[in-house]
Amino acid sequence: MRFPLGFSIAQARYMSSQRRQGRKRFPTVIMLEPLYTCNLACLGCSLERHTGKLKDRLSVEACLQAVEDAGVPIVSLCGGEPTLYPELPELVGELIRRGKYIILCTNALLLDKKVFGVIPPSKHLFINVHLDGMKETHDHVCDRPGTFDKAIDMIKVSKKSGYVTLTNTTVFKETNIEEVEQLCELLKEMRVDGMLIAPGYHYESVERDVFLTREDMHNRFKRVMELSRKYKISATPLFLEFAAGLRELACSPYSTVNFTPRGWKAPCYLIGEKYYDNFQTFWNDVDWAYWESRKDRRCSNCKMHSGFEASAVEVAQQSLKSMIQLAAWHVSG
Repeated sequence: MRFPLGFSIAQARYMSSQRRQGRKRFPTVIMLEPLYTCNLACLGCSLERHTGKLKDRLSVEACLQAVEDAGVPIVSLCGGEPTLYPELPELVGELIRRGKYIILCTNALLLDKKVFGVIPPSKHLFINVHLDGMKETHDHVCDRPGTFDKAIDMIKVSKKSGYVTLTNTTVFKETNIEEVEQLCELLKEMRVDGMLIAPGYHYESVERDVFLTREDMHNRFKRVMELSRKYKISATPLFLEFAAGLRELACSPYSTVNFTPRGWKAPCYLIGEKYYDNFQTFWNDVDWAYWESRKDRRCSNCKMHSGFEASAVEVAQQSLKSMIQLAAWHVSG
């Protein structure tokens, strides 16, 4: 299967309950960023996410309240680099106690010191390692030699130690598609539990030209579609068709709500028009219809997984044929 059974059941039950309540829009994941501190300054990352001070981090109580306010079953724990968060063991333990599924998004540099032997494996905890290509490309994107080798070593330890282990690969201009296949083959040999491959977002604060043009994106993701039939790629077929330019999707900016040291980020994980202290004010104040339309210039070239995967699933559930195809894809991994 592409995802563990318990994870899939929790997500399906939650979405079903939201629809029974007649909700057209609802979050499915909270992108929780306890801190904006990082031990890397990757070339494709927004400036805010690696320049924050540790003293400005969120408290555990604030993190837990944000998760409760969002009401979702899945917490993507990111940042910054979450392994730098001093209270990480307490936060993860509390989230697991509350029945949440945690995707710990990490560059892997500190897994051996901050997670392995400190936070025990759990079916509710997924270690998600950022891996943007093979050694030369990954080290270039991370702007530090040795990061690829460390990440590969940590993936091996993670699997050996019994953690659910995923990878997250952002495709940039430097990324050669043959290299992506080579990476998939390596990760398959290492028996990782899932691989997310998605386009990057062109942050305005990133000055270097590292992002794909629309044409390049379409060409490369047509190949990723083919790879998804052979490897455990976790993006749905409809999302990959969208990334390959074969279909259009509306954005679902509300599907992955983002809580940060500055508050609730609106309208989405990528664009910080405004920050809110209160979830209800955030939810009611944002003009979701406008951001769904993709009329804003900052949305014109965006095909980020966080904004469109929920839309892809929604479209797939609109016909019996698409639902059967989605179910077949899920069990084929």
